[in-house]
Amino acid sequence: MNSIRCKVEQLAPFNDAVYQVTLRPERPFEFAAGQYLSIVMGEKDKRPFSIASAPGSELLELHIGAAVSESYPMQVVELLREQGEVLIEAPAGNAFLRHESHRPRILIAGGTGFSYIKSIVEQQIALAQNVETTLYWGCRTPSAMYYESIARQWHDAYPWLHFVPVVEEAPADWNGRTNRLLDQIKQDFVSISGYDIYIAGRFPMVGAARELFREMGVEEQHLYGDAFAFIK
Repeated sequence: MNSIRCKVEQLAPFNDAVYQVTLRPERPFEFAAGQYLSIVMGEKDKRPFSIASAPGSELLELHIGAAVSESYPMQVVELLREQGEVLIEAPAGNAFLRHESHRPRILIAGGTGFSYIKSIVEQQIALAQNVETTLYWGCRTPSAMYYESIARQWHDAYPWLHFVPVVEEAPADWNGRTNRLLDQIKQDFVSISGYDIYIAGRFPMVGAARELFREMGVEEQHLYGDAFAFIK
């Protein structure tokens, strides 16, 4: 793992709860799509965030969910804003894209877990892969789906990618599914045997997903999510 100083190029809100951050590392480093970095707040305080940009990008992109009520990520936003630069440690994570696999893929994001999925999709595009891919993004409301526009662009531009936006509460004109994220996946698939599955989101959701997927025939060696390292 490398320690790299980065300049903060951009810090802008997607909405009232999520910030888009772009960092310029002082030197390039290699990482795999779906890996994460840690922002060094102190010697024993290193906070992980998925890298939203694909490998080979000049800048690193992060999506930081930092509602005012959540001090842990908000402290990171304030540090970036005040200092204009930051020390990171990278890369880390074993849930990276297995690009050599040609099995169909299911990508699952809860909230800012979309940052993890974005890196994977952009790498598939960069590699000109056409592996059948279904992308689920679950949020509480449409307004929380902070980068819906890019996901819909992928859906329209690439026949192999199918975007399924899922929200729990929606107005009548919502162009997507109204459901709980895992309930929607259970409704759409009888079995998920034969798929490579990539997932990121809050630990309770990811843990519940693993239990559901076991019932649906998942081959766990093809189930990728860094949260599993922390969930018993």
